[in-house]
Amino acid sequence: MLPSLQQTAGAANVILGAPMTGAEDFSYFEQKVPGLDVFLGGMPKGGDPKNTPSNHSADFFIDESVFPLGVKTLCNLTLDYMAEKTK
Repeated sequence: MLPSLQQTAGAANVILGAPMTGAEDFSYFEQKVPGLDVFLGGMPKGGDPKNTPSNHSADFFIDESVFPLGVKTLCNLTLDYMAEKTK
């Protein structure tokens, strides 16, 4: 899905994070259906993603101006995935 993300948001705006563990149970769902986590708009513009509070923090910041990009990203990921599965 990396090409979909890069095309939608611009390659310079896509940052691949290191794999991480957490208390989420998505890995169980992803044993049957592929999935990925996308972080979108969780810091002020120009912020450093390495020093940004997570969404489970009281200091989490939501930049609502990225909501249209989030919708477009989800749509493009869905359409690209469906197109790939029908090949």
